[in-house]
Amino acid sequence: MEEKPRRYDSTLRRRQAEQNRRAVLDAATTLFSEGGWSVAVRDVARSAGTSVETVYAHFGSKAGLLMQVLDVAVVGDDERVALMDRPEFAALSQGAPRDRAAAAAALVTGINRRTVGLQRTLRAAAVVEPDLATWLEQARERQRLNVRVGGAMMAGRELSPVEAEGLWAVLSMEVYELLTGSTGWSPEQYENWLTGAVIRLLGLESGR
Repeated sequence: MEEKPRRYDSTLRRRQAEQNRRAVLDAATTLFSEGGWSVAVRDVARSAGTSVETVYAHFGSKAGLLMQVLDVAVVGDDERVALMDRPEFAALSQGAPRDRAAAAAALVTGINRRTVGLQRTLRAAAVVEPDLATWLEQARERQRLNVRVGGAMMAGRELSPVEAEGLWAVLSMEVYELLTGSTGWSPEQYENWLTGAVIRLLGLESGR
């Protein structure tokens, strides 16, 4: 009997490719956070147990790798779900005003804890990498939009320009770095302070 040609099954290859990609992201997150932009692609590949060619095949460039690492770190996973479409963001419109402020503080604290080292690397790299400079500006605009939308959800109304810009500043990474770095606050202290700051800024004092 003539043997029929076997159908090529790429499931295993796809699974291995995704495992390699995940290993690269994990390694790059640690190395970029701790070593900054001086970390080389070969260092990431070595730490991930893969080849430099594999890194470039998945991410295109060192800058592309950093951007992807940051995207994953912001939301905390590799799922293709935007921040504003996640339950943590939806919580900003749920419960009493104080509960909404606490949800916002928890969300922002989590993002800042995961990305603080990566954000330092991005700011340094943007000075010498035009693509990253552009991406940084775009990321800031996305943050401003997220803050404006989230602030309106918490307040139950549209924010004034002063409120929106003030809230964006208060929630910024720079404030997190000052309070948890220069002053030595713990992330928990920062989160508690941020809850109160949001309540006062948006006039939510009467909410329980």
